[in-house]
Amino acid sequence: MVVDPLEDGGKGKKKRKRKQKAARGIGENPDRQPKLIQRVKNWSRKRKIITGLCVLAVMAFLGPRLFGGKKEMGIPVTVIPLTKQSIQEKLALNGPVSGTDSVDVVSNIHAEITEMHVKEGDQVHKDQVLAVLDSTDLEREVHIAQNAYDLAVNNKQEKDKEAALGYEKAVQDFQKASMDHNRNSLLFANGDISQMDLETSANALNDAKRQVESYTVENGRGVADKSYELQIQNAAFELEKKKEELENTQIKSTIDGTVVRVNSKVGQFADKVEDDKPIFSIENLEELELEIKVSEFSIGKVKVGQKASITADILDGETVSGEVVKISPTGEEKGGGSTERVIPTTIRVDGDNTKLIAGITARAELLIREAEDTFVVPTSALFDEEDITYIAIVQDMTVKRIPVKLGVESDITTEVIPEDDTVLEEGMQLITNAGPQLTDGAAVLVMPQ
Repeated sequence: MVVDPLEDGGKGKKKRKRKQKAARGIGENPDRQPKLIQRVKNWSRKRKIITGLCVLAVMAFLGPRLFGGKKEMGIPVTVIPLTKQSIQEKLALNGPVSGTDSVDVVSNIHAEITEMHVKEGDQVHKDQVLAVLDSTDLEREVHIAQNAYDLAVNNKQEKDKEAALGYEKAVQDFQKASMDHNRNSLLFANGDISQMDLETSANALNDAKRQVESYTVENGRGVADKSYELQIQNAAFELEKKKEELENTQIKSTIDGTVVRVNSKVGQFADKVEDDKPIFSIENLEELELEIKVSEFSIGKVKVGQKASITADILDGETVSGEVVKISPTGEEKGGGSTERVIPTTIRVDGDNTKLIAGITARAELLIREAEDTFVVPTSALFDEEDITYIAIVQDMTVKRIPVKLGVESDITTEVIPEDDTVLEEGMQLITNAGPQLTDGAAVLVMPQ
């Protein structure tokens, strides 16, 4: 049987269409077709309704913007109620804690340490012996210096005797020469002696006078030349120096306190401690102090007697009180390439039962000034324009700018006082994201927090 390809092709197309309808549930079961078609129509109607509602919502939101409603929409702002609060301005700085009195014990004596009497943590008192040095060489040097001093004293004594006798003889010679010359003068006047004889007696008198004047005289008695007294003084100074060095072979504390560092040991030379450290470091830990470096821009707010609150990690959240006891009369470089100057300021820690220890870093807060029951705003609510500081409030859904003077300032809030006749009231809607773009009378849209 021959099949017409065209006819077969037509049957093939109809067959594919039937399969596509069957896959969609149409054609093979005529009873189902109306229901399926109705369901599709119903779904299309729902989609149209939902789509229409969405369009209306979008138009309601964007309509004012699209059709000139920008002014009515307003500038979005966030607000908080204006309130009265207490506010404190504080200055907080870090610094090292140390004892109120401290000393580094060093020695310039080149001698070995033979005894160490203390260790770190020991309590010591003034003049207590901390270590002993080998004194053999210094004892010998003291002996030599003593001999030199004794010799200088003996020499002067001998010279004093010689000077006393010599001066006494010179005075006698002068007296005799003076009488001889007086007699010759009378004889010459009477023509009994020659001019040469008179001149000879005059020269003898002058020589005797010069001899008398060559002596150093004290209380009418000839004494040794001043150089011998200087020799005694030099020898006495050297002897005193050697005795002091010998005494310093017993290294003593110059204060009452606690040994906080020991940097040497027996067998080392006292003047050759590693890294040029002191042999001992002693601090009076009965009272502690904190040194902070206050900026030159803030030092005018700090006064002696000002109270401070001190915190440190070692206090576990507790605070101790303190008081400013000293402000340096001169500033110093801040460092780090900055041109700013800082002023060392000392805070005495109150009480002796604190957990603070020397050598750690603590933080001190100084109360600069405070105000109570005053209007306070977040710093973010302030803005400047032409050297005037403003806050802004919402009034009848528009902006009202208020020029203000700033009072007490904390880290995040500031006291404000109106510069004009505006009366601030609690509950006013303060704009927290204000800026120069908010002009007086501009419409605003208050955004939810």
